[in-house]
Amino acid sequence: MKTIVLKVDVDTLRGTQIGVPQLSALFQRYQAHATFLFSLGKDHTGRAIKRIFRPGFFQKVSRTSVVEHYGIRTLLNGTLLPGPDIGRRCASILRATEAAGFEVGIHCWDHVRWQDHVVDADASWTRHELNQAVKRFEEIFGHTVKTHGAAGWQMNAAAYELEAKMGLHYASDTRGDYPFQPVVNDAVLSCIQMPTTLPTLDELLGLNDTTPENVHERLLAATEEEREYGHVFTLHAELEGMKLLPAMERMLQGWIAQGYQFISMEELYQRLHPSTLPKHQVAMHELPGRSGLLAVQGVAV
Repeated sequence: MKTIVLKVDVDTLRGTQIGVPQLSALFQRYQAHATFLFSLGKDHTGRAIKRIFRPGFFQKVSRTSVVEHYGIRTLLNGTLLPGPDIGRRCASILRATEAAGFEVGIHCWDHVRWQDHVVDADASWTRHELNQAVKRFEEIFGHTVKTHGAAGWQMNAAAYELEAKMGLHYASDTRGDYPFQPVVNDAVLSCIQMPTTLPTLDELLGLNDTTPENVHERLLAATEEEREYGHVFTLHAELEGMKLLPAMERMLQGWIAQGYQFISMEELYQRLHPSTLPKHQVAMHELPGRSGLLAVQGVAV
């Protein structure tokens, strides 16, 4: 069976309130399964302004129209405006998403804090951030969390180790080619990685004459060849769930024409034999179209 995991990263209050319900409705129309990963604490998106010092940041925001997609109010959250508590304000939306049949998991507690600080953080800081997210998740859904997907593909060694200690069987924190057993500090961890295998829309838009009207063609070209474990596509509630919703629908239609079915991370895990997956170190590298370093599938061991 040709499969694509649809992994939805939800970063902001606006994305939760508007993008999540619209994606849920779209996926249900096409009988597409998916995994929604939620930011569960306060929306401090405005604090991301500190990234102006990162190489490639201005180039990326100019290509992807950040203000247009996120809105002025969201870009002021955590600076001129207080950061709204996403989990508390949107608990009913989160529960409705699971009730509609979608897998739910943790993206983060505070998106900006994790993305900007986790790489250099110690184990205590990392544990505190994850524990806050886990506690809020359990308060909202009434059951333990099954999976995690790191904000901005930013991780440290402690984060990978904590996922295994938390009892997670699978996560999607990295970019790569196929599922693997992560090797961290010379130890093979039990929580396997399902890396994002395809470029994201915000990495493609504005490059090589790619527009919202034709970006789906770039993704369809990347999925013409079938892979043993299928693909994992990461989309964002703030982009594909809002202004780029028509592009998302064109992708679904194109992938259906290519013979793909859409599954959740849990469904992919159920088809794997984790102990037989290849073992890879995890590393941090640059990727085209995105600023800074990202967690990636490293060398095989």
